[in-house]
Amino acid sequence: MSKGARNKQRAREKVAQMRAQQRRAERRRNLITLGAIVVVAAAVIGVVIAALPSGGSSSSGGGSSKEVIPPTVSGGTPRVQPAALVVPNTSGIRGVVAYDTTGWPSSSHNGPAARALGHAHVPGPVTYSVAPPVGGDHNATWMNCGIYDKPVPSEYAVHNLEHGAVWITYQPSLPKSEVAGLRAFVERQSSLSPGGQGGSRYLDLTPYPGLPAPVVASSWGFQLRLTSPTDPRLQDFVSKFRASKTYTPEYGGECTGGIGTPLGK
Repeated sequence: MSKGARNKQRAREKVAQMRAQQRRAERRRNLITLGAIVVVAAAVIGVVIAALPSGGSSSSGGGSSKEVIPPTVSGGTPRVQPAALVVPNTSGIRGVVAYDTTGWPSSSHNGPAARALGHAHVPGPVTYSVAPPVGGDHNATWMNCGIYDKPVPSEYAVHNLEHGAVWITYQPSLPKSEVAGLRAFVERQSSLSPGGQGGSRYLDLTPYPGLPAPVVASSWGFQLRLTSPTDPRLQDFVSKFRASKTYTPEYGGECTGGIGTPLGK
């Protein structure tokens, strides 16, 4: 190869090296630019999210909250509730099914041996013989009374029944208009302060999968199945059993200060 040819070859190689360096530099610049775009976009998204209204579902009466469903009960030894004993209905409300609560509220020592509903605090899950439950052994923690739009663990809701709450449950497939009607019903009820405790409606409203009727109202030892949320017996049931000195096992027990955050709180 002549000297001129060698010089041209070296020149071509140098140009190739320079072009390669330029391409590498251009790639670095592109990566830096892309990274800056990503950072700016993330910042913009964060500002937009922060400006949005706080999460949570609204109850029909207005207001919103970040609903917190009480956690599923785990740990401890699972228990199966003995079959609850049905007794004559003396409530005066047509259709109410009554269960043995012998000893309540004057005594708490009858227990399941006498076929009355148990009332011990247990750490593990409980399989109840009545769905939804009307009493029995339950978790030592109660839940804050109110409206929840998802199912809640029965072990906490039963503790609420012991304190005098009425638990209104509905089939998850219930039309939204009827669910709204139930929420409005709950919100119409007065706040109570039995035993001087903090005011609460002493009502829980939740969906309940597998419910045997469209709407079921339960208190400790009593239950009423309804085909319509507008049935006037629902009000009769609530008025008779909610935080009742006659029927509440632990009259004056709290319905606030527990776990879970209902809608609108």
